[in-house]
Amino acid sequence: MARPRKHDGAVYKRSGTRILWMSYLDRDGKRIRESTLTQDWQEANKKLRERLHARDDKFLDIVRRGEQIEFGEWVDFFLENYSKPPLRAAKTHDVNMRATKHLKSAFRSRKLADLNADEIEVYLRIRLRDRVRVKTASGFIERQELKPATVHQELRVLRRMLNVAVRKKLLRSNPCAGVEFPVTLKGLFRPHYVSWSEQRKIEIHAPEYLRNIVRIITETGLRVYKELMPVKKEQLDLENAVVWIPDSKTPNGVAEVPLTPLAVEAFRDQLRLSPCSPYLFPSDENPSGHQKTLKTVWQATLRRAKIPYFRIYDLRSTYATRLSAGGVADEWVTQLLRQGDAKVFKKYSQMKLQMKREALFKLNRQANEENIGLTQRGSTDGVLAQF
Repeated sequence: MARPRKHDGAVYKRSGTRILWMSYLDRDGKRIRESTLTQDWQEANKKLRERLHARDDKFLDIVRRGEQIEFGEWVDFFLENYSKPPLRAAKTHDVNMRATKHLKSAFRSRKLADLNADEIEVYLRIRLRDRVRVKTASGFIERQELKPATVHQELRVLRRMLNVAVRKKLLRSNPCAGVEFPVTLKGLFRPHYVSWSEQRKIEIHAPEYLRNIVRIITETGLRVYKELMPVKKEQLDLENAVVWIPDSKTPNGVAEVPLTPLAVEAFRDQLRLSPCSPYLFPSDENPSGHQKTLKTVWQATLRRAKIPYFRIYDLRSTYATRLSAGGVADEWVTQLLRQGDAKVFKKYSQMKLQMKREALFKLNRQANEENIGLTQRGSTDGVLAQF
């Protein structure tokens, strides 16, 4: 019987190069020798430990493959397997295609594992100086500079692609975590909180079906286009106050959603408005049989109500904020939103700041003085009563 080896791996110097090398055994006992790509002894030993950890957890081959994948190859794989319907909406896939066209031109030949935060920040600064190019019959014409929101969208797509690579163990960490966007984006990702009085104004000026939509979303948090618009009558169980959502943006979204009395009333009213269709919100203009967009009627309703424009999706954010303001724990709010990641709730909870500001308007700065005055008047009246 062979004697056990004293060391699983070692870092050593190789003649003819300053780069340190490492040697270690895989799970089959085969000796592997490869470069650490660094001259620093501590960094080399750190990489060796990561190799041994990957070997023990049975994903060493995946880690080594991740270091060989080029960025352009990973982009093609991501678009084919994680961007197309039914995993993502067709609109989301179109956005990903536009963003990755520019990302591939910048990082195509780079190894996926070699991307770092500094390179990404340089790319963002270059893109912010680029101009919109419009194709005409005589060639391309350059117009105004790109909007920061457009460039930020590319960063979001890149971050999601690399997050998938991290989950698959192809990367140790996402370099986008160390990226600071070089431009302040005003109003981006700041949901609008709809107060109850504002909601009443919208309902007064809205058509009946849109009024029902507003009530349902603010009482259930359903996603308007992905979950609410395709709802069929057979998915409703008003006796038990639940609605079944068979298809959603995320796997956690597929669930039975409980209904409040206001939501049940809104669903009943919508059933009355659509008696001859299997859909709650039918449309003869769409092949799908149900409404696909509310942009025109939503903008017109806000204009009639004299309310500044905000996205109809913010009604879902309002639902989350009202739950949180009512004392519901953040973990339960996340479950009621049917989100898989609790971090997503942060953008909803930010709206509580506006509610706190509204509460500050009710601050009575003379409350203590008024109490003292009442106490003094009460004492004087008591003294006078003795005479």
